[in-house]
Amino acid sequence: MLPTANLAAIMSSAHAQSPIERVRAHLLQLQDDICAALEQYDGDALFSRKVLEGERGGLARPRVLDGGPRLERAAVNFSHSKGVNLPAAATERKPELAGRQFQAASVSLIVHPRNPRIPTCHANFRFFVAEGGAGQADVWWFGGGFDLTPYYGYREDAVHWHRMAAEACDGFGKGLYEELKQQCDQYFYLPHRKEARGVGGIFYDDYDRGGFERAFEFHQSTSAHFLLAYLPIIDRRHDVPFSESEREFQLYRRGRYVEFNLLYDRGTKFGLQAGSRTESLLASLPPIVHWRYDFQPEPGSPEHELTDFFLQPQDWLAVQAGSAQSS
Repeated sequence: MLPTANLAAIMSSAHAQSPIERVRAHLLQLQDDICAALEQYDGDALFSRKVLEGERGGLARPRVLDGGPRLERAAVNFSHSKGVNLPAAATERKPELAGRQFQAASVSLIVHPRNPRIPTCHANFRFFVAEGGAGQADVWWFGGGFDLTPYYGYREDAVHWHRMAAEACDGFGKGLYEELKQQCDQYFYLPHRKEARGVGGIFYDDYDRGGFERAFEFHQSTSAHFLLAYLPIIDRRHDVPFSESEREFQLYRRGRYVEFNLLYDRGTKFGLQAGSRTESLLASLPPIVHWRYDFQPEPGSPEHELTDFFLQPQDWLAVQAGSAQSS
């Protein structure tokens, strides 16, 4: 254990940093931890690593794993950007902040496994500061969360995912998980398909409850629970055999991911408007996708169960985890 005097000095030093500096340090470590865990799982492929100093006035560390034996693509990207005007993707929700200088730090990630029995997952952890001026105070907020997109559904996996999401919210307010689950269900929805993107998780934006210290604690809790939610699922499913037709269904369903990211995702819009590196922004897209015209799965099939049960709003904490919907 560190001597008390040293521990006090470390804590004092941490609190002497600005909020953006503290969040940036946390996110850089988070990126390292997630990349290490995914490389260990894949067992062969490694993330490409770039460090782009001065990217939009800050720093970018795009990391992409392509063509692994287990992970067809994974992208875990860190960025810290600065700008003189908030992009429209931010000011359309907060018009009073138009014209302000800003800083934004984030880790955004996506994992596209090869095995269609393993869900795709997405997570994002971000922090914004709109700097004050002419007597105005800085305005800051956290955003993020994690969501799961299965191709072949398992009750056990969806229940575990949501239990970890609920655990991440424990102690931060009564009903917080339920609130953020609903926001996730509403956000990750394709209106033109009238269809959810997956089984959800938690999603939050404009989060500043309890002041910076308390909100930062919550942000760290959600980011820490991502691997706790996802790694047990891939451990359970990576050896489950799959057929060519199941692989084809996975590639077809990946098209929904592309549609959402390009049409609705606020992070993609913000990055494009802010002049982010396009390769990094679009690294979240799956490497192989098939569109099939007017495809209708056979009623009663596992493919039909995906949309008939798993993509319907569910109280996953009340679902019996021991009964797998697909086998």
